[in-house]
Amino acid sequence: MAADGKLVFAAYGNVFSAFARNKEIVHTFRGHKAEIHLLQPFGDHVISVDTDSILTIWHIYSEEEYLQLTFDKSVFKISAILHPSTYLNKILLGSEQGSLQLWNVKSNKLLYTFPGWKVGVTALQQAPAVDVVAVGLMSGQVIIHNIKFDETLMKFRQDWGPITSISFRTDGHPVMAAGSPCGHIGLWDLEDKRLINQMRNAHSTAIAGLTFLHREPLLVTNGADNALRIWIFDGPTGEGRLLKFRMGHSAPLTKIRYYGQNGQQILSASQDGTLQSFSTIHEKFNKSLGHGIINKKRVKRKGLQKTMSVRLPPIIKFAAEEARESDWDGIIACHQSKLSCSTWNYQRSTIGSYFLKPKELKKDDITATAVDITSCGNFAVIGLSSGTVDVYNMQSGIHRGSFGKDQAHKGSIRGVAVDGLNQLTITTGSEGLLKFWNFKSKILIHSMNLDSSPNAMLLHRDSGILGLALDDFSISVLDIETRKIVREFSGHQGQINDMAFSPDGRWLISASMDCSIRTWDLPSGCLIDCFLLDSAPLNVTMSPTGDFLATSHVDHLGIYLWSNISLYSVVSLRPLPADYVPSVVMLPGTCQTQDVELTEFIEPSDEMIAYESPEQLNEQLVTLSLLPESRWKNLLNLDVIKKKNKPKEPPKVPKSAPFFIPTVPGLVPRYATPEQNSDPQQSKVVNLGMLAQKSDFCLKLEDGLINNKYELALNILKELGPSGIETELRSLAPDCGGSIEVMQGFLKMVGMMLDRKRDFELAQAYLALFLKLHLKMIPSEPTLQEEITKLSTKVEENWIHLQSLFNQSMCVLNYIKSALL
Repeated sequence: MAADGKLVFAAYGNVFSAFARNKEIVHTFRGHKAEIHLLQPFGDHVISVDTDSILTIWHIYSEEEYLQLTFDKSVFKISAILHPSTYLNKILLGSEQGSLQLWNVKSNKLLYTFPGWKVGVTALQQAPAVDVVAVGLMSGQVIIHNIKFDETLMKFRQDWGPITSISFRTDGHPVMAAGSPCGHIGLWDLEDKRLINQMRNAHSTAIAGLTFLHREPLLVTNGADNALRIWIFDGPTGEGRLLKFRMGHSAPLTKIRYYGQNGQQILSASQDGTLQSFSTIHEKFNKSLGHGIINKKRVKRKGLQKTMSVRLPPIIKFAAEEARESDWDGIIACHQSKLSCSTWNYQRSTIGSYFLKPKELKKDDITATAVDITSCGNFAVIGLSSGTVDVYNMQSGIHRGSFGKDQAHKGSIRGVAVDGLNQLTITTGSEGLLKFWNFKSKILIHSMNLDSSPNAMLLHRDSGILGLALDDFSISVLDIETRKIVREFSGHQGQINDMAFSPDGRWLISASMDCSIRTWDLPSGCLIDCFLLDSAPLNVTMSPTGDFLATSHVDHLGIYLWSNISLYSVVSLRPLPADYVPSVVMLPGTCQTQDVELTEFIEPSDEMIAYESPEQLNEQLVTLSLLPESRWKNLLNLDVIKKKNKPKEPPKVPKSAPFFIPTVPGLVPRYATPEQNSDPQQSKVVNLGMLAQKSDFCLKLEDGLINNKYELALNILKELGPSGIETELRSLAPDCGGSIEVMQGFLKMVGMMLDRKRDFELAQAYLALFLKLHLKMIPSEPTLQEEITKLSTKVEENWIHLQSLFNQSMCVLNYIKSALL
């Protein structure tokens, strides 16, 4: 990699590209036939060197070749390149043979050859002084050389192997840093010409690059251990202190699982022996729980280095529970070819207090193969390759018993699980048996034979659904209550590495060595999604919030996040056809072209039309309205509500003009029409002719008596609040401006609502308020009495029908609760 002020250049194979804003490829340069290993930006040009020692100069913006220089690998194989400061159009080349050459690339001339020190050059770096260059050699020497006079100013030697990179401080301190292949950094004082400090184990692998930031006491380093670290030099002894770092795993992952219920942390174990937590929100929340150490106290007491001899082998499986993480360790992990299981503490980010293993077992060939931790965080269940399943207390580390007399299974344990209430323990062994145990008494409850030997087991505690991946590449799904197989899925062409349930338990997602990830819908028992990858997925885990799916892959160091499309767009979840051919999808990244491909891939089909629900599904059904309860529920108690809400003092008129446009009070906001006459001398005599006018509701009811349509009147009532409805119904009476005909129209409107069986609760509420207001007047009017008699019959019929349905439903529910299925 190399960078200038605008672009970042990255070489891959015999091609290199220029990135703008760290994500968009703006230029690609092709032409080399061997692998590119050196890049040097050079103004509007960029210089690339391949392993065949062919040097090519490219014009960045036109992507055209400006000049090509070919060197004989046996005489001068280029190993380092530098553009010396103030040297116009000139570059300095270092070779594996030890000599250096200064070239003018504009005139294509060799200006000078430095004989060198008969040792291969590995690094070239410009010193803060003009004409002075630091040369790193294979022998571990650093030569400070003046290239103007071809004079060596000073020499330093490190005993850690070849110099990998060099950098100088530019904040006023004459210090040079040199990297080594074993991860150590040497700090040299250029005035006193001596070693002033050593930064040992800055990285666990070779230092790939180190750079002092301009005019800052900060050193940025990176290495092949997949870590980027920033060191600050603020101490009195001049040594670097770790200020910030960003790191991942340095070896492929072995296990990943979401931690907690917020869906923001992913725990991952790797072949490098570390356990780390990655945040899906921001990398500043990432943390490392470190390496597993066999005896932490012994290492501290004897001052031993944390070498590979005291480190635990990689974690192959782990289980975590956050319920009691602040009280004691909440993570249990089993290690490769190791009998004892380690505990880890997430809050303290360190290995825990105990190593859990049976005391009587001392055989080297028995290892822990499966672990689980109870939902309360108190107990850990560990299965061994000998067929034994043990229970331990997480707080004290004490052994709390074993399942079975001698062993739970005859074969190696392939999976253990405990249900959400600590009542059942489920174990499965390589001999093909699945057993259900009482967690407390350790007694065997049930045993069943499987069609094939199980490879992995996963329990969804909330729903009691158990997923079993078998060696014949099929998946069996069991209900732990009835202990019966409820679903069987087949379709994978390779070993199933991992499974994950969606939070609601409706989906089962499986990852297989056939490079496919499949999503099975459990209620319908169908495959609803399948896609292929260019690398086989090893682990798959779904967020507890259902928004992301996390995967890890063979020989990949990263965790890849997949977004759940069904959360933010319409997706068809119909079963895939039998002849469905899955498409190959790229792993998630930040490349712009990939985003275009993904958007094309997730385009909804024409068949995914939004469903619009009709007003009534069937004429036989009783349908409620969509109005809120506040519009109709308190109609009979309005007098009590008004008495409670009576204002203590009259409202005050604001002195100044209102800032906002005034609105008419009501449920549906409307702007108030401005008063036309603002004369202060306006008459205050009430116009009684205005009060005699009939409301819109009364007029619509009169129209309904003629054409027998009451929808318009009903819509007016639906828009009114409780007080407005009471006013309208009160004004139906003859002494309030209404008439007997209008009251008859209202009763016919309620009868229409009951006949259609729509807006059922509104009809009941409106009729109840009408009877409360006008019950005394109805017996004296024969027309109203006749309408009320019809309505009474309809209401009684509807209620008897509903009551019979309610009683039937209650009987079925009581039977399901009490019956032994």
